[in-house]
Amino acid sequence: MVFQFHRDAQRQFEQQRAVTAGHIIPFIEGHVSLPTDLRVLEIGCGEGGVLKAFLERGCRATGVELNASRYGHAQSFLQKEREQGKLNLVRKDIYEVDIEGDVEGPFDLILLKDVIEHIPDQGRLLRRLKAFLRPGGSIFFGFPPWQMPFGGHQQVCASKVLSVMPYMHLLPRPLYRGVLRLFGEPEAKIADLLAVKETGISLEKFERLIKGTGYRILKRRLYLVNPIYQFKFNLRPREQFRLVAGMPYLRNFITTCGYYLVGLGEPSGED
Repeated sequence: MVFQFHRDAQRQFEQQRAVTAGHIIPFIEGHVSLPTDLRVLEIGCGEGGVLKAFLERGCRATGVELNASRYGHAQSFLQKEREQGKLNLVRKDIYEVDIEGDVEGPFDLILLKDVIEHIPDQGRLLRRLKAFLRPGGSIFFGFPPWQMPFGGHQQVCASKVLSVMPYMHLLPRPLYRGVLRLFGEPEAKIADLLAVKETGISLEKFERLIKGTGYRILKRRLYLVNPIYQFKFNLRPREQFRLVAGMPYLRNFITTCGYYLVGLGEPSGED
């Protein structure tokens, strides 16, 4: 079966931990220090692989996850850390989380890895995050631009043909739905993929939202080859060519991942 990464929770946990330790943490440390008592919040923590890497660095972590299955995996994979009082897991919608009662905020660092592209009202979420962020804190975002080859997450399709079909998600909505049905995708999966089509975000839209909601970009790194592809396809991670990274709109089609570190205030530059 293609893309087993998306079907094996233990494997996904371990690979997300490795990517975080090898790429996300070094990216963040290039701008801010990570003391051992750093308070970290991950929204949409999934199985907990990203948090595991921060816990290994001695950070105090909190994860918020709405999906019951993924929340259960996180509880299991990070049981020792929970019992030691190093980790708090909360199963709630982020808009329903009590900042003091549920997660004991605010936090030094907030993480959203492969999350922002699934949020219907992204501006609302960005405004909500301010309540969780301590003064001087920062937020990490990692996401695939919508127009990139698999920006529609079609790799999760049951059909082997569709799961490796690049740019298919850019078809007009009725045609896209028709193709998914033709290849026998379940209606629930079709609904999920169409939802991603509605919420997918470009680099330009993300940067406009950051500026429009009162944040500043502290650092940015775009990838031609997403770091997670070393596990999915045995491909060496590679940053986007500088010339392409500076070409608005076109860069979305050949950039497989964007890393951003943002804070509150006026713009100061990028990587």
